[in-house]
Amino acid sequence: MYLAYSLLLAAAFVVALPFYLWKGRGTGKYLPSFRERIGGPPPSLTRGEAPSVWIHAVSVGEVLTARILVAPIKERFPSHRLFLSTTTATGRAVAERSVKGADGLFFAPFDWPSPVRKALDRVRPALLVLVETEIWPNLIHEAHRRGVRVVIVNGRISPRSFGRYRAVRGLLSRVLAEVDLFLMQSEPHADRARRLGAPPARVRALGNLKYDALGDTRTAAELERLIVGGADARPLWVAGSTVAGEEPMVLEAFREVRSRVPGARLLIAPRHPERFAEVAALVEAAGFRAERRSALGSAGWPGDVLVLDTLGELARVYALATVVFVGGSLMSAGGHNILEAAVAGKPVVVGPHMENFQEIADEFQAEGALRVVLSTEELGREVADLIADPPRRAALGGAARAIVDRNRGALARTVDALAELLGHPSSPGGGEGRVRG
Repeated sequence: MYLAYSLLLAAAFVVALPFYLWKGRGTGKYLPSFRERIGGPPPSLTRGEAPSVWIHAVSVGEVLTARILVAPIKERFPSHRLFLSTTTATGRAVAERSVKGADGLFFAPFDWPSPVRKALDRVRPALLVLVETEIWPNLIHEAHRRGVRVVIVNGRISPRSFGRYRAVRGLLSRVLAEVDLFLMQSEPHADRARRLGAPPARVRALGNLKYDALGDTRTAAELERLIVGGADARPLWVAGSTVAGEEPMVLEAFREVRSRVPGARLLIAPRHPERFAEVAALVEAAGFRAERRSALGSAGWPGDVLVLDTLGELARVYALATVVFVGGSLMSAGGHNILEAAVAGKPVVVGPHMENFQEIADEFQAEGALRVVLSTEELGREVADLIADPPRRAALGGAARAIVDRNRGALARTVDALAELLGHPSSPGGGEGRVRG
C-alpha cells in the first residue's frame, strides 16, 4: 500500500515539476528548499543528543497556530529540543519572523521513504505534532515504526474534504491507525475523523487553537502613520486574503462604495505573495492608481487603493479598518480565517464559500457577528451600508469580539494532552501504551 502511494506521489511530482520550475523561474522560489526536502534538515541544525518535539505546519495559517505551542511545550519539557517544519516558502518566512523559542526551522521532507527517514534520523523526535489535517502517510508510518508518538492538533476535516477522503478510506484508515491522538477543533470534526477510520478512543474534541493564537491587535505606530496618516477621517475598507478572480469583483464593488462614500479608501491584501504585482496591475486596469505598501515613502499613503505586498502585517492592518472583507469566499476557494478581524472588533463581510471555516462562520452568522453576501453587487451595497451606519458596525464588531473571548482555552487542553503522550512512550508496531481518551 505504501509503495503504491509513493509511486503515485512520484508520478505526480514528475508531472508537476516543469510547472513549478517555470513558476519559480524569476524568483528561485522552489529551488533553495529542494535539497532540504530531499536530504533532510542541515546537520548543523539538529546537532545534539537531546530528544525533540517536531511540529509540522504547512503554510502561514498553520504556522500562526503552531507558534503558540512552542513556549508552553518548551516550558513543560525543558529537556526537549523543539523543531518546526513548513511546506511553503511563505510559511517559512512567517515562521522566521514570528516563531520565538524554537531550536530550529526547516522545510518538511517530500513524503517519500528516503527523505522522511533522513529527516527523522536528523531530528530524532519523541513526538511528531501535525497541525490541522496534515496526513502524510509515509511520514506517519515511518515515525510510528520508530516508536515516535504522533498527534494531530487543531484537527479539522471540512465536509468537502471528508467527501474526498472517503474515496481513499482504505488507505486512510491504515494511516490513521498509526496516529496516537487526534485533537480536533470540534465534535463534528471529531466525528468525521472517526468515520474515516480514526480509532474512536484516540479522538478528542478540544476546541480551536486559532482563538488562542490571536495576538495583540494593536497596530504599530509607524504602520498606522503610513496607512492612515492624515486620512483618519476617511473610511478604510480592507479586503484581506483575496484569491485569483476576486480582486476584479472587489474593485467593481469599490466603485459602488465610492459612488455613495466618495472619500472611502481600499486596501487589498492578496493571499499569495506571487500575485502582488498581478493585483497591482489589476488595480491600474480598473482605472485606479495602485500603490504598494513596500514602496510607501515617509509621507505614507495619500491615495485610494493600496496593495499590501508585505507578509505578517494583515492582522494589524485589520485594526485600522472601518469594514473588513475576508477573501477566498466569493470564489469557490473554501474561505479564509475571519478571526483576526473579529478579535479587532471589526464588522466582517464574507462571500458564500466558507467551507474551510464553516462552523466558525455559522456560529458568527447565527449570533449576528458576520455578514454573508452572494455577489459583487451585494458586496458593494453591504460595505457602503456598514460605512454609513456606525452603530451597526459597532454591534457586528462587538458580537464578533465576544465570540472570540469566550472560545479561548484550547491551548492549555492541547498541551496537557501532548504531555500525556510524552509521558507514556509508544510501543513500535503495536498499540500498547496508547492514550485512552
